[in-house]
Amino acid sequence: MDTKLTVRVIENNSVSDIIAVIESINEPVIFKRACAHWPLVEAGLKSAEDAAQYLLSFYQQTPVTAYYVAPEHKGRVFYNEQVNGFNYQAAQLNLNQVIEKLFAHQDDALPPSIYMGSTEINHFLPGLAAENSLQLESIKPLTSVWLGNQSRIAAHFDFPQNLACNVVGKRTFTLFPPEQVSNLYIGPMEFAPGGQEISMVDFDNPDFDKYPKYKDALAAARTAELEAGDVLYVPSMWWHQVSGIESFNVLITHWWRDTPAYLGRPNNALAMAMLSLRSLPKAQRQAWKAMFDHYVFEHDDDDVSHIPKEAQGMQTKPLDELNARRLRADLINKLKR
Repeated sequence: MDTKLTVRVIENNSVSDIIAVIESINEPVIFKRACAHWPLVEAGLKSAEDAAQYLLSFYQQTPVTAYYVAPEHKGRVFYNEQVNGFNYQAAQLNLNQVIEKLFAHQDDALPPSIYMGSTEINHFLPGLAAENSLQLESIKPLTSVWLGNQSRIAAHFDFPQNLACNVVGKRTFTLFPPEQVSNLYIGPMEFAPGGQEISMVDFDNPDFDKYPKYKDALAAARTAELEAGDVLYVPSMWWHQVSGIESFNVLITHWWRDTPAYLGRPNNALAMAMLSLRSLPKAQRQAWKAMFDHYVFEHDDDDVSHIPKEAQGMQTKPLDELNARRLRADLINKLKR
């Protein structure tokens, strides 16, 4: 796959520098070697075995979720042919077992893909985060560890923002702006690997006859080739495909959202719209689009200035917790009818 744009690289970064940059942009950025001083990065530069032993020194024997993808799939984590299941097996394993299986296949010409997805760092590896995570107390992110060998994770999006730290091995991210969604051929919404809908295009071998609009997505794509110690900022809602390159790769991610949790997940609003609006005649859908633009997407703060503040209710901005709870309770009651 050949993409024309690469992600901008910024050198010499402290945590405060990183925060200042991401507060002023809405595009991916690589913060070069921003976590190169971490002990896990340094261990991995000595050898994969050193990195694995360092990780295991924090492990408290809580089983982790791991995935096995047969060699013929060449690391692609995806659906089965009928799209009624997946092409991998999942199991709860001891992390020692996962690492043993990884090293057992490290010299295979075509290895199976063995992959541990998002694993919360403090629960499964207590103490690791003290010297091997970005100190983001003001943001309070969810910090997770990802581990595996050669793998290909299809393009997907996350609502939270992400600072992804490539700590061992090499990874390549291919990123697409949110507006490219119609060119990525997204699969089933309620049934997807990892629970998040994905692009159906095989990025390493795209079928342009089947997916012709994918050429437009590629023209807007950006690539980020990460070495050990690099940090990638992935803005909210940017689609990203992730490839693990080496026989042992470790990533540490930091996810956070900009609004309080009591406001809920936007995915829920989309599901409600699918239920209530998607099957309407086009003229009615366009009418509701105007309503959504007015109340949600294109509103200005002055749009409700004609309503006394104490009467603004669900139009209060930012929506406070009391009005959010009232709105949630009203929705729940209406959905029961």
